[in-house]
Amino acid sequence: MAETEGAWLTQEAYDRLKAELDHLSGPYRQEIIDRISAARDEGDLKENGGYHAAREEQGKNEGRIKQLQHLLENARVSDQPAPDDGIVEPGMVVEASIAGKTMKFLLGSREVAESLVGDSGLQVFSEKSPMGAAINGYKVGDELTYQAPNGKDIPVKIISAVPFTG
Repeated sequence: MAETEGAWLTQEAYDRLKAELDHLSGPYRQEIIDRISAARDEGDLKENGGYHAAREEQGKNEGRIKQLQHLLENARVSDQPAPDDGIVEPGMVVEASIAGKTMKFLLGSREVAESLVGDSGLQVFSEKSPMGAAINGYKVGDELTYQAPNGKDIPVKIISAVPFTG
């Protein structure tokens, strides 16, 4: 229902992810290249476990770099997650009846879940998850049904949606 926009990030979370990106695309990337080069110098690559492990690590690192770049390029950075207008959107703590069970959770990026919710016990649902995408843009009092990954239709009623305050 809502327009697609980048994930909401606090400045702290943005800075932490940017530091991770800088490390992965700089010193860590070079470390992997050096390990590949050293393993290549050992000779036969078919039976060189160090070479294959380093290449696998390189693939994972490059994937994480792309993921972080996309997240940071499209992020909405603000200490105030969203206006207090009762509309479900990233950065809102949502209380909803889902298949008859009342749940309270933060709608937002799982990338920043740990730094945001800490020990509060508040669950985080990604706005890109099937349920998160389904409820995004609805407002308090709205009822809807979304299709779960298992194919079942799940009824949802939005009880409240307030900005996350930490």
